[in-house]
Amino acid sequence: MVEKQGGAGSYRIGLLVPSSNTTVEPEFYRALPANVTLHTARLLLTQIKPEAILKLVEDLEAQSRLLASADVDVIVLGATAPSFLKGRGYDSEVTARIEQASGKRATTTSTALLRALRLLGAKRVVLGSAYDDKVNAIAQSFLEANELEVTSARGLGIVDNLQVGRLGPESAYDLARSLKHADADAVVLACTNWRSMDVIERLEREIGKPVISTTQASVWDALRLVGYRGELRGYGQLLRSLGSENQNRLAAVA
Repeated sequence: MVEKQGGAGSYRIGLLVPSSNTTVEPEFYRALPANVTLHTARLLLTQIKPEAILKLVEDLEAQSRLLASADVDVIVLGATAPSFLKGRGYDSEVTARIEQASGKRATTTSTALLRALRLLGAKRVVLGSAYDDKVNAIAQSFLEANELEVTSARGLGIVDNLQVGRLGPESAYDLARSLKHADADAVVLACTNWRSMDVIERLEREIGKPVISTTQASVWDALRLVGYRGELRGYGQLLRSLGSENQNRLAAVA
């Protein structure tokens, strides 16, 4: 059972979700504190292929404006590949589009991942994903372009996004354990439609290193941006870092 504590007032998080994603919303719901609500809009995606990923962001401004009408405090693009597809800086471009269309502060899953790794001081990472080799290679290139060394990378080879959403969390656990993480500072699990948050604590205990999933990082960055300061337990050290004693560290993350 996750403890939900801390943070005065109430907050609204807007989440842009790939249309076939069935996992990111339930994982957000379970992790969010009681005083934070989630409000979603969908962007068309059924296949995790570069051409489909690129098409997803065509409707970005319209859906961002719809979320803004719910008076959300922040908007998150809860889609990993669509925020790293064009390499370094592309996540910032996508964030700017959301902010300009909505008038709200925004972030993306890839931005959140980079910020989380910076907070934890990770320079060398291993990458596990649900993606096929082509998209996994793009993910690796994005991390490397942002001055991170990827010491090992492997994907599950899945293109059908609905199929990814049907995977159990043990698939993330098994893949993470199979990676060569001895020389890494952290383990990255990429894909917001891949159930992974429930195995983060277990992996961190067994591996002895921080484990960052892209959904977990998105939850963390959204809460950080709205000013929530309360330790969240049950999903790894990243969400525990939101405790009030870490306020200066959190504020320093770009």
